[in-house]
Amino acid sequence: MTGVSRYPLHMDLRVALYQPDIPGNTGTILRMAACLGFAVDLIEPAGFDVSDRSLKRSGMDYLAQAALTRHADWHHFEDWRKQAGRRIVLLSTKAAIPYTDYRFQANDILLFGRESSGVPDAVHNSADARLLIPMVSGTRSLNLAVSVAMTAGEALRQMRSESDSSSRP
Repeated sequence: MTGVSRYPLHMDLRVALYQPDIPGNTGTILRMAACLGFAVDLIEPAGFDVSDRSLKRSGMDYLAQAALTRHADWHHFEDWRKQAGRRIVLLSTKAAIPYTDYRFQANDILLFGRESSGVPDAVHNSADARLLIPMVSGTRSLNLAVSVAMTAGEALRQMRSESDSSSRP
């Protein structure tokens, strides 16, 4: 799919992946980040080596264009995040607020947990906001890359809509 950019590609929005398990999901998210103009923080250890073939295949030639920052662990990420003055917005099946009811800000970091286990309680408790993607009863979870696409898309839509309306006379 191709497109013509109508928006600046350097948004302040960031997506953080907490110890992801599946390299193909991470590659897809990095490709999406390069195309949509948001940065990705990888909180290690990941369940794969970043040179994994699946990551490269799913990220295609966009990996070189993706703004990726790797953090050795949660504590290094949290120190960086606090110094940067950014909010953590955790997406979790344990949250109560739908992501579509939340007002995103440009300095937000959308945090997503491991595909296999989410995030530990200490990480959950560090979040400034906890959001969920509403699903049909009896279902457990969505694919990580799909969840990132839905949430980042909504956050970018809100920010771009606000930016567009503030530039009108």
